[in-house]
Amino acid sequence: MIASIKPIIQNMPSIGLKEMDSVALMKRIDTKFMIPTDKLSSILNAVFDHYRVLEIDNKRIMSYSSQYFDTSVKDFYHDHHNGKINRMKVRIRKYMDSNLAFLEIKKKDGKGYTTKYRTRIEDFEHILSLKSNAFIEKATSKVLTLEHSIFNDFRRITLVNNDLNERVTIDFNLSFTKDQEVKSLDKIIIVEVKQEGVNRNSPIIQALRNSREYPFSISKYCIGVLQHFQDVKYNRFKKKLLTIKKISA
Repeated sequence: MIASIKPIIQNMPSIGLKEMDSVALMKRIDTKFMIPTDKLSSILNAVFDHYRVLEIDNKRIMSYSSQYFDTSVKDFYHDHHNGKINRMKVRIRKYMDSNLAFLEIKKKDGKGYTTKYRTRIEDFEHILSLKSNAFIEKATSKVLTLEHSIFNDFRRITLVNNDLNERVTIDFNLSFTKDQEVKSLDKIIIVEVKQEGVNRNSPIIQALRNSREYPFSISKYCIGVLQHFQDVKYNRFKKKLLTIKKISA
């Protein structure tokens, strides 16, 4: 798959990290899509003139790793599954190419906005440090007892719209690890469109619709939990699981 998209990505105009500051979008509306790998080339060609691609140290395809935390009974997972309006995720995100790690809290509110808080840390923490717990408490106004849940690894392309305040992340080569057991989903791609407000005229959303791809609201964390934990409630995710299985077949 990388061989088919690399020439497209390499020929797109680039944007650096400093320029990305103007589209940090720490509070935003996210629209997610799940697509098969064989559709990505045509979608990228369709939006070629509308976006720049993030480039860091001459790399345009980056490697990421995330360590997710949850309560012992998976409250964060179940909040998403049950459609709770105000919900959150806690993770450590590591940018593997630059060896930078951040503790991140993502909170979603009743208006559909996602707000992200983050702080630089040294590395993954199997047990959250006092400093990390203090940051989580400050960001959430809650005292939470959290434990390591799963790891998620993937590769990412980041696009920035030339005209709109919008970023697009394209994640592929997804894998989820728990207790050294790895579950890979290498035939699916997660496209996430990050905007100040919902704008369906976005070139990437139009291209996805033209390809008969529609919003798919499920997080990578929830997908990973479903891959590794057999005792979690999943009835509201059954249709989404069928879609994942169909694409992955």
